[in-house]
Amino acid sequence: MPNLPAFETARLRLRPRTGADFAACLAMDREPGMTRYIAGPWADDTAHRAFLHDRIGRDYGDGLGYWSVFPKTAAKWFAGWVLLIPENGVGPDIEIGWRFVLAAQGKGYATEAAHAVLNHAFATLAIDRVVADIDRRNLPSIKVAQKIGLHCESRGENADLYAVSRNNRK
Repeated sequence: MPNLPAFETARLRLRPRTGADFAACLAMDREPGMTRYIAGPWADDTAHRAFLHDRIGRDYGDGLGYWSVFPKTAAKWFAGWVLLIPENGVGPDIEIGWRFVLAAQGKGYATEAAHAVLNHAFATLAIDRVVADIDRRNLPSIKVAQKIGLHCESRGENADLYAVSRNNRK
């Protein structure tokens, strides 16, 4: 397992995601509408489980990976995760992403957690640029991206590429 730090924010604890988070991640993905804007093997249970096992167990490099997020007021409640990995798992760009259970949405948790991980990307890892590929119908994720300083860099057929560089960060 690569070196992946834990973080604390004003309201959250972020720790490296582990196999112990598998059931919570699977349950989150199965919540109504959770994956509607995200391509993946969600309809095939076997492929979905294999995908999740791969993502949890993969070594993305030192300082890169997934963090599970827990509110300080409910330390054992899995609220969601934030990632900082090579784009689509292969790169060359480094992408940031987030997914939170329905009950955690609308509380600012995604913004708070993503901000901590983005700071790690720039201050600790000295990554020059971070991207997020977001379906243009996914307005909540677009708002999170904008709040942490990403801007629309290019438009695709269904999704837009948001990016921020270390030197042009607000």
